[in-house]
Amino acid sequence: MPVNTGTGKGEARTPMDIRQHIRSVPDFPKPGILFYDISTLLAHADAWRETVRQLAEVVRPHKPDLLVGIESRGFLTAAPLALELGVGFVMVRKKGKLPGRTVRHTYDLEYGTDTVEIQDDAIRPGQRVVVLDDLLATGGTMAAAIALLREVGADVRAAAFIVELAFLNGRARLDVPSHTLISYDS
Repeated sequence: MPVNTGTGKGEARTPMDIRQHIRSVPDFPKPGILFYDISTLLAHADAWRETVRQLAEVVRPHKPDLLVGIESRGFLTAAPLALELGVGFVMVRKKGKLPGRTVRHTYDLEYGTDTVEIQDDAIRPGQRVVVLDDLLATGGTMAAAIALLREVGADVRAAAFIVELAFLNGRARLDVPSHTLISYDS
């Protein structure tokens, strides 16, 4: 499916509607939850290419040295985008998943706590980073990742997502510019 509707030089480009490639799965992972599944987007080469292109448009102005992906679908988002932008890629993972020395950040969940970590030599102090995940819901994991990155000296410029569940107000927990390609209000 072509994304350029023009035939001549200087004509406007009409972006593909990537929303059409995201599947809604009711009652997953539990009753009452509507899950927005990006696996159908990933399976469609043109839609995935367009997603990376749109993310590049919103991330490039922040001039990152590195992109940081949050486990695990954030890896799928950040890694190809890092290649597109010609920058490095770093992983923030759940506790115990990274080899070598790590720096941890523990944060509160609704019922309990969770921990994210990064390798202690993954980012040099002052490096400009943009953090990516596939979806912004409550913002808790992204806020924890941003706090962790600041602990290791990163200059966190922005966060970016494919999907935002705006009705959960996760953006309010983030103190960096936040970009989403698709927003759902309910």
